[in-house]
Amino acid sequence: MKKIILSFVVLFLSVTVFSQQYIACARKEKEWGYIDESGKWAVNPQFEHVHSISEGLAAFRSNGEWGFVDKTGKIVVNPQFENVRDFHEGLAAVQKGKEWGYIDKEGKWIVNPQFEKAMDFSEGLAAISYHGEWGFIDKNGIYVINPQFNRAADFSEALAAVSMGREWGYVDKEGSWIVNPQFEDAEAFKDGLAKVRKAGEWGFIINSGKYEINPQFDVAHDFSEGLAAVRKGRDWGFIDNKGTYIINPQFVDAGDFSEGLAPIRKGKDWGYIDKEGKYVINPQFVNASEFTGGLAAVQILKEWGYVDKNGSWVINPQFERAYDFDNNRAMVQKAGEIGWIDKTGTYIINPQFANAFDFFIAD
Repeated sequence: MKKIILSFVVLFLSVTVFSQQYIACARKEKEWGYIDESGKWAVNPQFEHVHSISEGLAAFRSNGEWGFVDKTGKIVVNPQFENVRDFHEGLAAVQKGKEWGYIDKEGKWIVNPQFEKAMDFSEGLAAISYHGEWGFIDKNGIYVINPQFNRAADFSEALAAVSMGREWGYVDKEGSWIVNPQFEDAEAFKDGLAKVRKAGEWGFIINSGKYEINPQFDVAHDFSEGLAAVRKGRDWGFIDNKGTYIINPQFVDAGDFSEGLAPIRKGKDWGYIDKEGKYVINPQFVNASEFTGGLAAVQILKEWGYVDKNGSWVINPQFERAYDFDNNRAMVQKAGEIGWIDKTGTYIINPQFANAFDFFIAD
């Protein structure tokens, strides 16, 4: 094991450190590493898998074990864990043997491995499973809410969705029921509303448990730019945060609003509407994504390209897959390999990677 660790140190010393603000996980053949914004290797491909950096550290797997590196490529926590989660609020959940615990950024145990499952810290607490029941601990590993639930989700806006038996409700950070278990499913609170399912239908509640929008939808998206896509029966429409239809159900499928427009499908084709439900770009695409940075990736026949908000081609269809623009660049796939383009369609990084994730801030 010492020889393996030393060999990793030598490898890291021989590669370029993260000198750029943004880096991306990328795979060459079977091994993963990190590239900079020019496509050069910041850390040479040598790992079985990697995560993006979270709070200054990135998880990597080698010889079946996980450890962590910092943004300079230095190994901070030697590979030794069966599984890991990313760092959140200064701690990372890691699995040693069959049990989960939490380490700090130096790899020291803060909460010794003892749990069957462990989630990320959120708002100072983490959901853990012990003897088949879920509860919550603080960052000292002390139970704040004793294990008692069948399932549990992260805290969001001071409440956590938990289930007793088959029904979900919400508890506060002392474990008191704020919304009694009554739902078939329940999601996290976002901007004062939580999506819940009752009798097979979705609605939205406020943090007192009172319905803001009664359960009535077969499917409901989260709110985006003040509207939520919902489906009742076969048709999709859009509601406001009071449950009033702003755009009546009429579409076969729908995405979320972004930059004032939403992708919708009418018949077999996708197009875009504004917040009044008017077509801005008539349905004509095989597939369509949301607008980011003024452009949207759309598919014609088997190829993807990008259009502006007038529906004009800015980058002609030519890719096997195209992803959203972020920081003026977009990841695309050509001839089975991943590269990046700018908003003129010019390659910033030529397609050359077997797989990759989008760029993220290294800090």
